[in-house]
Amino acid sequence: MSSTSEEEKFIPRNDTFLDQTLRPSSFDEYIGQDTVKSNLHILLSAAKERGNPPEHILFYGPPGLGKTTLAHLIAKELGGNLRSTSGPAIERVGDLAALLTNLVPGDVLFIDEIHRLSRTIEEVLYPAMESGALNIIIGKGPSARTLELPLPPFTLIAATTRVADLSAPLRSRFSGGVFRLEFYSEDNIADIVRRSAGILGVDIEEGGVREIAKRSRATPRTANYLLKRARDFAQLKRLPLSETIVADALGLLEVDALGLTPIDRKLLIALIERFNGGPAGVAALGAALSEEPTTISEVHEPFLLQLGLIERTPRGRVATAAAYAHVGRTPPANLNEKLL
Repeated sequence: MSSTSEEEKFIPRNDTFLDQTLRPSSFDEYIGQDTVKSNLHILLSAAKERGNPPEHILFYGPPGLGKTTLAHLIAKELGGNLRSTSGPAIERVGDLAALLTNLVPGDVLFIDEIHRLSRTIEEVLYPAMESGALNIIIGKGPSARTLELPLPPFTLIAATTRVADLSAPLRSRFSGGVFRLEFYSEDNIADIVRRSAGILGVDIEEGGVREIAKRSRATPRTANYLLKRARDFAQLKRLPLSETIVADALGLLEVDALGLTPIDRKLLIALIERFNGGPAGVAALGAALSEEPTTISEVHEPFLLQLGLIERTPRGRVATAAAYAHVGRTPPANLNEKLL
């Protein structure tokens, strides 16, 4: 007879909401991004000492680096509620007005993908950020009038993967700071994997930790994803997460030793074989791979640039000698000329 009772089979597990479970609950638990954390500590501490909400903050950088987590931690540090939405969800002025008028003093409003706000919505957001007022135009034509509604003190935190798509007037209103989140070091990722493994109750060896860290694309979200999938593999094998088991598990996911996915490798091979190593534009690469150009530029390209596998030139993307070596191709004699 099994030692597990019938009641125990139905005990809720933390696995139901793993992303929330693994999210740091304090700045002390948040690993990496030390410069950003230091600046936020000064900003938040000074604001709390004055008894005022901090000025508005913008985070940008590739996906999965912790922008949303920082917004949660800031709200918790301030003792306020976090109201979350995203740029695509705010379609009409009324949507934004409903969000802003339902805030209470000390609330934090988090807008993800803020680069996808329409210019009309931006125009309404400016006075809300700058003077704490919501200007609503009532009527049309000569009889139109503006109704100004005072808003409670609040802090807007925004996140974007495409900071260049934000208008200059909007960027300038984030007077609390515009912070870029950088890719993580392998040591930082290893620390995150150890912490997550402890929370999940996973028996993992140091070799397994390092193998996941190497293949995690320098991104915490990817590290946690790979840890969970390797855990599933090891669970069925009834083995601890050793370096060999992790390598086997991630091999099934087709994540190679550098953390490249099949699409990453196809991109490099297309650049080398179909475009003779480049230069090639992102639109041409997207057409060759049947992928959206934005997917290439936002999801795949940043990490390939980070690894030095491709370079951007005025004429387009060029594969480097490291890219040729990784996919087993011989670089052309004129490679250095292409990189100029």
